[in-house]
Amino acid sequence: MYLELQWYLFSLVFLLGAAYALRHDEHVRVDILYSRLSPKGRAWINVLGTLLFLVPFCGMMLWVSWPAVMNSWAVLEVSPDPGGLPRYPLKTAIPVAFILILIQGFSMFIRNLAVIRGFETAEEEPA
Repeated sequence: MYLELQWYLFSLVFLLGAAYALRHDEHVRVDILYSRLSPKGRAWINVLGTLLFLVPFCGMMLWVSWPAVMNSWAVLEVSPDPGGLPRYPLKTAIPVAFILILIQGFSMFIRNLAVIRGFETAEEEPA
């Protein structure tokens, strides 16, 4: 049971920490040209990356995970291990995490549009 709980907590850290990492620009980035670009150039890459990759991926993950989550709630799924923990709350964290990432992505999109239009400088750290 404790090993299973460890896996559940490990999963939650990564699922729910992804939006936080995106918010603080701590996500993995292949930085070949990005650091050499102007703030507007970086903002353009962020806008295009959000529209072309982040939003479609989050949408796909929500679409794919929803039936599994609903099925898990319908049967109140538990682990098959002796004394196993319920799995349906953990599976619920999957769409919740991607909704949070999507919301953060829209925030990042709006902030980068402001940089492109000259309303905000990219060096400002939002509160």
